[in-house]
Amino acid sequence: MSSSSISAPFLVRSAQRGGLRSRLRALADAAVTPLTLDDVLDSFHPLRSGTDLRGRIVAVQPETADAATIVIKPGRDWFGHAPGQYLQVGVDVDGVRLWRCYSLTHGPRPDGHISITVKAIPDGVVSHHLVHRVRPGQMIHLQQAAGDFVLPMPIPQQLLMVTAGSGITPVIGMLRNLFSKAQAPATDITLLHVNQAEPDSIFKDELRALGEAGKIRLVEHFDDRDGLLDLARLEHLVPDIGTRTAYACGPSGLLDALEGWYDERGLALSTERFRAPTLTDAGEGGSVTFAGGTVVEADGATPILDAAEAAGVLMPSGCRMGICMGCVLPMKEGAVRDLRNGEITVAVPGETDPGGVKIQTCINAPAGACHLDH
Repeated sequence: MSSSSISAPFLVRSAQRGGLRSRLRALADAAVTPLTLDDVLDSFHPLRSGTDLRGRIVAVQPETADAATIVIKPGRDWFGHAPGQYLQVGVDVDGVRLWRCYSLTHGPRPDGHISITVKAIPDGVVSHHLVHRVRPGQMIHLQQAAGDFVLPMPIPQQLLMVTAGSGITPVIGMLRNLFSKAQAPATDITLLHVNQAEPDSIFKDELRALGEAGKIRLVEHFDDRDGLLDLARLEHLVPDIGTRTAYACGPSGLLDALEGWYDERGLALSTERFRAPTLTDAGEGGSVTFAGGTVVEADGATPILDAAEAAGVLMPSGCRMGICMGCVLPMKEGAVRDLRNGEITVAVPGETDPGGVKIQTCINAPAGACHLDH
């Protein structure tokens, strides 16, 4: 239908319906003040479309004494992922919202659930919370999947995967996806899996079953049995290493050594690094540093939007015109406090997505130093 054929009465009725919806929405918001209608809907249908992406924990499945798989039902706006990718998970621990990145470990699931496998690390606030404290039914915050540690298409004829500890997590997602297909891939896969000790080996029974079925060649290395991995033995462990497309995931020390080994031989290596988290102390107020270098000091009771505008920073915002979420900016590092409920959101370099954690500047005040990408 062309615009010239739309009748004036039709346009009037459409405008009237739009105006009625706006008035009904305003009436509903007024009825639940100081909350909003969205706050009420979040209580009854938190996984609906059009709201912040969250997930409901469906199951917590122990893998080892200090590792567990968290099965999650994601909200309707979940876009899906490619095997090998990770997602950011936001959990509230003792009133502070903390974000961490975890690899997705599931293959195709008819129920639409997703899973991450977490290893509790020493002094790891979030990892210990997820492994030992969360229960089915609890809600967590999610970001969309990200990362380029994925297999190319078509799948290479020969693959080498080197993993250490929880570095197996993105690789198990790849393997589960490959071997879920009706026709098994014609790919020769060698997996060199390193752990401190056999009881620490996540997915060892599943990996051994794949090896016994001839789907992969599994080389297990345990430090307490075999000593630290000597890269001089790589060509002994994998004689055809030079012909294999190589992927590695694990602690930075191992990956640094592997990258040096591959560079010396002119070979390519794709890596995924797991970094140790560095927590940001949260306090009352602090400095807000913007991407252009401007620094604004703000107290703990003034929204970042107001403090920045008072200092002459041109800020995005639609709040005063009733346009919500127009003030959202990515926080690359630091901590902020939600002035409505006191919740603290933390962005940790190396743990949160490189794009930052999105915050509303109209309702958040700095809780220590923070850096905004604006």
